[in-house]
Amino acid sequence: MAFTPIILKLASCLLVVYMIVVSQKAVTALTCQKVALLFAPCIFSAINHSHPIQAPVPVLCCNGFKTITKSAQTTFDRQTVCNCLKAFSGNVTGINYGVVASLPSRCGVNIPYKISPSTNCNSVK
Repeated sequence: MAFTPIILKLASCLLVVYMIVVSQKAVTALTCQKVALLFAPCIFSAINHSHPIQAPVPVLCCNGFKTITKSAQTTFDRQTVCNCLKAFSGNVTGINYGVVASLPSRCGVNIPYKISPSTNCNSVK
């Protein structure tokens, strides 16, 4: 009977480790909803035409691009993100695609395509 508390503690620790591993895998799964939520803080910069292109990009916008880039590890992921950004930005009235195209590099992030309605996301590798 003296070993029961130790076994319960060990089982609890293993369960916590398992939950962390499973949750980390879930975090990397990309959906258009997640991409849209991560890109949403960039919208103000992209539609506010009086906002100079040299002005600092909001931290949440840059964090979103960094998370998107880190999560998009495969060609399929990058194409998914491209299509999501293309669709999401295409639904924003008054968006300035010149500003949108500049945001990733201004955040220090390399996205291998231009966020634009004319981008062919199938060519993204």
